Amino acid sequence: MTEENEVLIEKRDGLGLITLNRPKAINALNHLMVTAMAAALEAWKSDDEVKAVVLTGAGERGLCAGGDIVSIYHDAKDGKTGSLDFWRDEYILNAEISNYPKPYIAIMDGIVMGGGVGVSAHGDVRIVTERSMIGMPETGIGFIPDVGGTYLLSRAPGELGTHIALTTARLSAGDAIATGFADHFIPSENIETFIEAIASSTVEQAVAQFAEPAPVSELLAQQSWIDAAYSADNVVAIVERLRASGIPEAEKAAEQILGKSPIALAVTLRSLRHAKGADSLEDVLNEEFRVSTASLSSHDLVEGIRAQVVEKDRNPQWLPATLEDVTEAAVDAYFAPLGEQELGLTPQPQGN
Repeated sequence: MTEENEVLIEKRDGLGLITLNRPKAINALNHLMVTAMAAALEAWKSDDEVKAVVLTGAGERGLCAGGDIVSIYHDAKDGKTGSLDFWRDEYILNAEISNYPKPYIAIMDGIVMGGGVGVSAHGDVRIVTERSMIGMPETGIGFIPDVGGTYLLSRAPGELGTHIALTTARLSAGDAIATGFADHFIPSENIETFIEAIASSTVEQAVAQFAEPAPVSELLAQQSWIDAAYSADNVVAIVERLRASGIPEAEKAAEQILGKSPIALAVTLRSLRHAKGADSLEDVLNEEFRVSTASLSSHDLVEGIRAQVVEKDRNPQWLPATLEDVTEAAVDAYFAPLGEQELGLTPQPQGN
């Protein structure tokens, strides 16, 4: 497949259509795809022939499995900085989607992870189906939720977002709507006719015609023990509360957390607390860029991707090895100012 058709850009029947087109990689994002999307959105802003934008993914497996982490692995391993350019343009795109002046409809069918959340969940109309499986899996590879993910997670009811981030829990369609990652449920068999209806009527009319009641959220039903445990000030205390709860699901969550990168968990918790108090998505993206920049030179990002994706031994050797060994100074380092290299996004008044 050539670089040019890894994302398909089309204007048809009053719609700007963006199709992520790397189905063998579950449409994982690379830098060229991000810049192609940004260019299309910029061109369509002032194009009167485009009344709305629709994002979909090619193939049957999902909208987008996230960023191209193998490329990030080689960058980090070799001490290169190309991933910083990718992240910079990706985060700018996330903010652009949030502030886009025309309706931006994301079809979150199938797998939607990491960077896939960034190009969909900041949109105006976010559609999930019975096949949707949404998540932020970063702590499992020694990374920290980005692409505005900490903004979304911090605004989920109670401490559900903290649970999702630390355990890398996968969200069903019902969970995604309950936690604010999506808006409407439409069966996958009706997606094509839904898009046609947007073209022939309005977004609101199409949603009214095709949206069905959201499935029950199993995650929301567990909010009481999640809130009780994850309101703690640090990850060690969270794990202790989960283990002492006597609730099987909570004890399982504790074991899931303990399999993740200790430093990534600690940085993630602080990022979520900061994001909850932030005034805008742009402010959060600016801080996420600091954190991602620090991650690129970290041991755990290389080791996590090696263990989970490259060599697939599923046995990462984290450094430090335990939550108790993570120091405040080590966490502080992830939030260090970048000087002239800051992302520098300015909050926009029309943001979602």
